[in-house]
Amino acid sequence: MLDGAVVISGRPGPVTSVCADSRRVEHGALFVAVPGFETDGHDHLAQAAQRGATALLVQEDRREQWHAFAQEAELTVVTVPDTRRALAQASAGFYGEPARKLGVVGVTGTDGKTTTVHLIAHLLESAGRSCGYLSSVAFQTGGEAELNDSHMTTLEANDVQRQLAEMVEAGCAYAVIEASSHGLALHRVDGCHFDVGVFTTLSRDHLDFHRSMDEYRRAKGRLFEMLGDVEKDGVPQASVLNADDPASEYFASLTALPAVTYGIDAAADVRAAGVKANGLSTAFRLITPEGERKVSVQLAGRYNVSNCLAAAAVARSQDVSLDDITAGLESFTGVPGRLEAVDAGQRFRVVIDIASTAEALLRVLSVLRPVTAGRLIAVFGCAGERDEARRTGMGAAAAELADFSVLTNEDPRREDPDAIIESITAGLLASDRHEGEDFERVPDRRDAIRRAFVRAREGDTVLLAGKGTERSIIIGTEHVPWNESEIARELLKELE
Repeated sequence: MLDGAVVISGRPGPVTSVCADSRRVEHGALFVAVPGFETDGHDHLAQAAQRGATALLVQEDRREQWHAFAQEAELTVVTVPDTRRALAQASAGFYGEPARKLGVVGVTGTDGKTTTVHLIAHLLESAGRSCGYLSSVAFQTGGEAELNDSHMTTLEANDVQRQLAEMVEAGCAYAVIEASSHGLALHRVDGCHFDVGVFTTLSRDHLDFHRSMDEYRRAKGRLFEMLGDVEKDGVPQASVLNADDPASEYFASLTALPAVTYGIDAAADVRAAGVKANGLSTAFRLITPEGERKVSVQLAGRYNVSNCLAAAAVARSQDVSLDDITAGLESFTGVPGRLEAVDAGQRFRVVIDIASTAEALLRVLSVLRPVTAGRLIAVFGCAGERDEARRTGMGAAAAELADFSVLTNEDPRREDPDAIIESITAGLLASDRHEGEDFERVPDRRDAIRRAFVRAREGDTVLLAGKGTERSIIIGTEHVPWNESEIARELLKELE
């Protein structure tokens, strides 16, 4: 059932798919007209009908856009108060409520979500609990993992429900979903019936969309408000909270489910002690109420220890044994585009990382600084049409730990790339760094990487930050093909 639905014309009948993009409509589809940030689905009702849609779902308050069309259309038109909510409801219904047949784990937070999603899925899978996942890097729904090239952390609700249905069809017992603040606020994960909610960290981000830190926090809090709406046999329910982050108290207040805490510095149910870095690997003692184990993981940095603890806490909530948790952590090989090494035989280290916020960049640089004998060179930019404060913050982060920075494009979108780089420059200048001596501006990203490689010497580390595994750079409205790893290898080969 769709909340508040009113049939304006025609009679509801069977549909063959649920779609919110008129360009993807096929014969027999239900087209849901969603007001977007750049386009409004209500402006594309005719295109959806021409492509074979048999039913249209429109929003009550957009009457001026749909009323005349509804009077003339020879197909079913239904109004609802909110088409975003209705998209999730219709999709979940169309795919047979797949989340009711899975143990569903949602992960939210500013940083650490993606790695934590992959860690949780790996721990469950390695303990014999077949598991799919949806992350900003990739989707695994039962077959080979597929890279996420959408530039969206959390896809639209119809795609989320379709992928959950694929997991059910493949026999998965669990699904792990990266739930961004956008995805939560825009109802993309409504109907996912979360059993476990995980909070990683909270810091300033996405205030271009949420307008305030309080609104940003509330958006993430929706995950915990949604927890446990459906009880499932054999799936324990819990909230998993980072005891080292004071925001955990807020998230704990939003659910009656039992909390499992994790932390390095604070008292917690799942803790790490004796954390010791070994190059780009880390060793620590994993301490739980069931006992403790020595663990060595192929991940670097305290923040990744925290991600490991979050995953261990989730596994523990699902009654995975401590021995299986330990084995799973030690067999985890990492996430593509997260501290990913590029080795083409060069004399200096090259590392790719998705870091695109000030906090993330600072964390990655803090990992690379002590393992770099020479200079630490950072190549990075900042996304357009996003919180502008992020730009000066990234400049300040690079000024603190990088020896030299090459400022370039990330995804400028419809903003002036030079203006974005100018804002990053302000953060470097405010930290008493000097252009030409400590940093340079090279807007073309390929040229920027080349300049960094030419500058690098034996013992240096070059960090390529901001793109990770993304397969395009958005310039204007065009998605220009991009593969950071391949391009880095091409340039290293040229420099031989």
